[in-house]
Order: sequence, then C-alpha cells, then structure tokens
Amino acid sequence: MSDASNIVVVGLGYVGLPLAVALAGRNAVVGYDLDQQRIAELRAGHDRTREVARDRLEASSLKLTADPADCAGADVYIVTVPTPIDAGNRPDLAPLIAASRAIAEWIDPARRPTIVYESTVYPGVTEDICGPEIERAGGWVRGRDFRLGYSPERINPGDAVHRVDSIVKVVAGEDEEVLEQLARLYGAMTSGGVFRAASIKTAEAAKVIENAQRDINIAFMNEVAQVFGRIDLSIWDVLAAARTKWNFLPFEPGLVGGHCIGVDPYYLSHLAQSLGMHPHVVLAGRATNDAMGAWIADQLHERRGREPGRVLVMGLTFKENVPDLRNSRSADIIGRLDALGYDVAVTDPIADLAEAERDYGRKPIALDGECYDVVVAAVAHDEYRLLGDDQLRKLVVEGGTLADLKGMWRERDLGGSIDRWAL
Repeated sequence: MSDASNIVVVGLGYVGLPLAVALAGRNAVVGYDLDQQRIAELRAGHDRTREVARDRLEASSLKLTADPADCAGADVYIVTVPTPIDAGNRPDLAPLIAASRAIAEWIDPARRPTIVYESTVYPGVTEDICGPEIERAGGWVRGRDFRLGYSPERINPGDAVHRVDSIVKVVAGEDEEVLEQLARLYGAMTSGGVFRAASIKTAEAAKVIENAQRDINIAFMNEVAQVFGRIDLSIWDVLAAARTKWNFLPFEPGLVGGHCIGVDPYYLSHLAQSLGMHPHVVLAGRATNDAMGAWIADQLHERRGREPGRVLVMGLTFKENVPDLRNSRSADIIGRLDALGYDVAVTDPIADLAEAERDYGRKPIALDGECYDVVVAAVAHDEYRLLGDDQLRKLVVEGGTLADLKGMWRERDLGGSIDRWAL
C-alpha cells in the first residue's frame, strides 16, 4: 500500500475543515459537505466557524465540493461528520451511517481505499457498524476492496494553540499496513507526531473517555459550587486558593454544552448499558451538568425574592469566542426563567442571528442602553470581558442583580446599587 495521494474529507465543520486544509498542504484533497451554502461560503473565503482564517483558506489547494461525483476513486476517505444524541440521550449514528453509505458508492476497489473515521463513537462502531454498512451498501468485502482505520478528532473550538497540525494524533488501523499508512499520513501533517493505538477499538475508547473525564471533573466543580453557595462562599475565591497546590486540576464550574463534552459521555454510558452495566459516575456527572442551568435560574429567582421582571441573558453559544450554538446550555437558563414568568431577552455578539432565533425562539438584541432587573452573563466572550464599568452599571436597574457566572467581572467595583452574584 502506497502513501495516499488522493484524499476525500467527508464533512467540513469544526473538525473536517481544519483537517482538510492541513492535509492539503501535502496531498490532493477534496473537502465534501452536503450543505451547498457552506461550500459557497468557503469558496468565498468565509469560515463561519472561525477555525480557518480567510487568508489560509484562500491560499489552500483544497477542492471544495457538494457534488458526490467529485469524491469517487480516492485513496483515503476521512469521515468527520457529527455524532449527536437523540431526545433520549442515546447515540444517533444516522450521520455516520449515511456517510458510510455514500462512501460505498465512491469506492474504486482497484485502489483498495482506506476509510478512516474521526467522529467520536463508542468502541466497536467503526468495525461492527460502519464497516458492515459499507459492505452491505456497496457489495464490497472489507480487506479485499477497502480497509478501515480510526483517528479520533481532538479539535478544541476557539483554541489557537492546540490545532490539528500541532497536536498528537492517535492512529489505528485494522492491520499493520493500514496503521503505518495512517502514521505516515497524519505524521506528515502535524508537528505533534502520532501515537499508534493498539487497535481501532482502543482508539475509539481513548477518545470517548477524554471528554467523559472532563465532564465528570466539571460536574464536581458544579456540585461544590452549589454546596459553597449555601454558605455564601465564592467558588472563584476557593479555586484561587486551591490552585496554589502544584497538582490541583484547574477545572471550573459552569454550563457544559457543545457537541463533545455534553454529548460524548452518553456514548460511553450507552456501551456500558448495552453490556448490562450501570455507569454510576458517568451518568451522575451528566445529570449534575445537565441540571446546572435550571439550578442557576432558580437561585436567581430565589435571590430576587419578588415578582419576576425583565432579564437579559448574555451569551448563547456553548463556549466563549466560538459561534457554535449546538447543545448550548444557555437554553436551560432561558427555559427555566421563562417558566418562572420572566420576560427574557437574549444577546450574543458572535452567534448567527437567524440560527439563534430559530433555536431560541427569540431574536438576539444588541446592547442598546436598555436596562434589566436581572442580567445573566452566561458565556465569557471577549466582548463581554472588555465592557467598561459604566456600561455594566447601565445594564442593570438600581437594586437589580448582575449574575456573572464565569467570574469575568469579580474584581470590578461597580458600586453598591447593584446586587452581585456569581457561582
């Protein structure tokens, strides 16, 4: 098996686009996405995810397409489609299966392509679900007509340091030949080098526990924040002291959403439950984090101690400085405040307005001098961190509450006319 010369990356979101651009530096790469508007934007040099800068995108040799005909006969297919959960918190493998079926139509058995999955899954999905789906859909035989590999994505949206071309890439293949092919392919792309996993299932498992571990640690912080709140103790003051110990893990409390940390633990719990086990720790962490938004709303309502008023929720995306609205837990705060009778307005400087209105049922507003009974800073966007003291004072009516969930303004002296609250 020779090194790949023609690669198709399937899915051009937060994971696929940076990967495709990085690989295009040394290979002939086609980036495929079903969303024709997404392809048009990328061809115009605009990445709505803000992961790839315009100059780098315009300089790339990456071929962008929404036409399946452009994807036939490649040496390597890399699948980077989402792996969400359904309404019952069960893994939704529909995008992964659809991508596998599409690839089955594109395979040239004379090339014996390698099909690599990067999407987060539980151990066994690549070999026990995706591989058989390709065989069934195309009439191919794994090993003879195509081979399987896995290299878990480690994209951290908004992180300018840990990029796909600088991090360690875990690689795994169904045999030694595929393993070495992927080690060369990814090794030439990233300065961080590669780690050869013992098996595809090992690599799948490593990915799913990376995010589950973070989820559990954040859940602990959320729980102790609730405990300390009962005695009017700031978790941020506690963390400032605790971090002076050399081996203290610097996790912080807050809302846990997005398409990774808020989702991946359910893939692990699904596997455990399918084996007849109850994953106590994993599900306890998920329950704690999923309930955090409603708990915050209840605390603010109790603190107000009077009739509901006007509320401004600042920040709708799942993470600071990232425009991604998927699985954002700000929605939990908004939903609970709605149920309590508050008049809730929302704002976000970087979220797509149409998408936000569709997902939240209300149009995000600009900060235009209006003031509110309660202001909830839910997401620590840089634009919010840079607001001046006068701007913050003018957002809140006299005697109103400023809830700073991430402790952005905890060192600010805003006077005594505003009630301050933080985790």
